[in-house]
Amino acid sequence: MTADRVVEDLLRSSAPQVLGALVRRHGRFALCEDAVQEALLAAATAWPRDGVPAEPVGWLVTVAGRRLTDLQRTEHARRRREDALAARDRGDAPPVTDADPADDTLELLLLCAHPALSEPSRIALTLRAVGGLRTGEIARAFLVPEPTMAQRISRAKATIADAGFEGAGADRDERLATALHVLYVVFDEGYTATAGPSLTRVDLTAEAIRLVRRLHRLLPGDAEIAGLLALMLLTDARRDARVDPDGRMLTTAEQDRARWDHAAIAEATALLERTLATGPLGPYQLQAAIAAVHAEAATDADTDWAQIVVLYDLLEARSDNPVVTLNRAVAVGMARGPRDGLEVLDTVADDPRLRRSHRPDAVRAHLLDRLGERAAAREHYLRAARAALNQAEKRYLEERASRTSPPPGELG
Repeated sequence: MTADRVVEDLLRSSAPQVLGALVRRHGRFALCEDAVQEALLAAATAWPRDGVPAEPVGWLVTVAGRRLTDLQRTEHARRRREDALAARDRGDAPPVTDADPADDTLELLLLCAHPALSEPSRIALTLRAVGGLRTGEIARAFLVPEPTMAQRISRAKATIADAGFEGAGADRDERLATALHVLYVVFDEGYTATAGPSLTRVDLTAEAIRLVRRLHRLLPGDAEIAGLLALMLLTDARRDARVDPDGRMLTTAEQDRARWDHAAIAEATALLERTLATGPLGPYQLQAAIAAVHAEAATDADTDWAQIVVLYDLLEARSDNPVVTLNRAVAVGMARGPRDGLEVLDTVADDPRLRRSHRPDAVRAHLLDRLGERAAAREHYLRAARAALNQAEKRYLEERASRTSPPPGELG
């Protein structure tokens, strides 16, 4: 790894800690972020030349604090540039810290989970402030114009400023749960993109895993954080096997399991074994346990579907999420037969939360296909294909529909 890359990685990992420290002290989110960005630029110039300081986070906090003072004092560009150079030259100044930087990172993540923000705003602000992604990178990941994403992030900052910068306080657990949900949504979007030509967006899955790893280091005793990390690792372990050389989407049964990341599977399984017995089972732990059952099967035929059904029963009892029921319908169909699976599916057939999703038709088509009702299966595969926005999924569903077309002798 080159020296420039080492510096780049260090700056990216340090930025949330520095921003969290400034926001905690001064409260002005947008102004603090400007100051941090200038400190990062100064470090990117000074560190490769002079060497990384002994306390890089303290160095950045010191320099960013000076930048913030300057920004508060005047908006004059020349003065800002002059002070930036002076602050950079004083990079060996003693670090100004009065709290564990890790605590600042956690507080910043909880701030981005502010209840006054919408979910899209929480996601964008988390990736920008905690993840260190540039606005253009976030915009490309979610297929929106960069000015639109910039406005979303600016509005999120303004909303937080208007709502106040008080700590999470009594709603800390609720905000932490929200933060975990945000990171899960980021990962899910990366693993199966909502729209676009590619099935996955590795930049998003990698960023979500990186941030959850950081949370796990900050709160190692939180079983749900450990469960979410295990779930992401187990799911992402199958990424390289999900498509064939032509980019065609493959089901789990069709995948070459030798291409799964078995090191990630081993890490996640060990993590689960340490946490499952430590407290009440939460949704992420249960989802990770389901993923582990799939990962432990040597072949698709060896999958313990009965155990997966039991885990889905527990998960459904702990969540009000129709997607869980969709997945349970598939598991029941595999364990007890497709007719039983269809009965489960019918319980959420009219759920308004699934109205725009292609998945209910895709699951129904799969179960009908297993029943041998080829014409009905084809109809639902085609309906699912029309609703799917991701081109890889659309292509897969269309191919499934073509496979269920009745042979010529059955036409007419």
